[in-house]
Amino acid sequence: MGLTIGVDIGGTKIAAGVVDEDGTMIAKTRRNTSASDVGAIQAEVADAVAELRSEHEVIAVGVAAAGFVDAASGVVLFAPNLAWRDEPLKADLTKRIGLPVVIENDANAAAWGEFRFGAAREVEDAVLVTVGTGLGGGIVMDGRVLRGHVGVGGELGHVRMVPDGIRCGCGNRGCWEQYASGNALQREGRELVATGSPFGARLSELCGGDPEKLRGGMITQAAGEGDAAALDLLADLGHWLGEGMAQIAAVLDPALFVVGGGVVEAGDLVIGPARAALARQLTGRAHRPEIGIVPAALGTGAGVIGAADLARAAG
Repeated sequence: MGLTIGVDIGGTKIAAGVVDEDGTMIAKTRRNTSASDVGAIQAEVADAVAELRSEHEVIAVGVAAAGFVDAASGVVLFAPNLAWRDEPLKADLTKRIGLPVVIENDANAAAWGEFRFGAAREVEDAVLVTVGTGLGGGIVMDGRVLRGHVGVGGELGHVRMVPDGIRCGCGNRGCWEQYASGNALQREGRELVATGSPFGARLSELCGGDPEKLRGGMITQAAGEGDAAALDLLADLGHWLGEGMAQIAAVLDPALFVVGGGVVEAGDLVIGPARAALARQLTGRAHRPEIGIVPAALGTGAGVIGAADLARAAG
């Protein structure tokens, strides 16, 4: 089978690693990159791969790309945070690297990593929900990545939760990520600080009284200290997370939800309320097993590990 390289391309950095058949990353490197320079992104990927190949013999490269990916052709149709528009990424990187290359959406790659080697390795049907600045996701059904017709399946953050709700960056209103994401947590915390209420005194203290300086990490810190306002904010986020999971479960019926992203740092302060909301809203809940919600196991390496394994499977 051999070693493969996984590459995870984000808006500001590229992470790459050599991964063995057991999903262990045995070497890694990273590069900074410019989101607006397509040529520089591809050149940095090729350079990172060359560095890793100088010490390890590898058979293929898997690339996790943030955007709409046609996995069959290896074309990135659109990337919201990178300058890719109908970019033939597979063809370009194959030419630069000289090895077989597989291109996959970054959330799909992370979901595959968790399915193969992480928190979902005991099931065949799982949904990864990544809660960071926004909300993303990847879906594995019957042991296969669910990509959809043109490769844009799994855009969970843009499932509409609230008709005519908060305007989303995608242009629609009421998307799930407007209620269950780092941005949502910050927005709610800032609104509380702006009221001047004594209830938000600790949060106000942490941000120096300036609501715009409040960050999600500050809310998590205050919650860890037992601050009631911060605990309420995290519980609200967890509630919305579970509400959305119930909608996804009605369509996909997964055995497990895996939660990744920065919210994992808050642990059961978020996941506990999510479990409660999912159990309360799950369709047919009295006649089916509960669906588990667990934290992701692979951390920030999930995309690299998943991409590398998909490249191995394609070979």
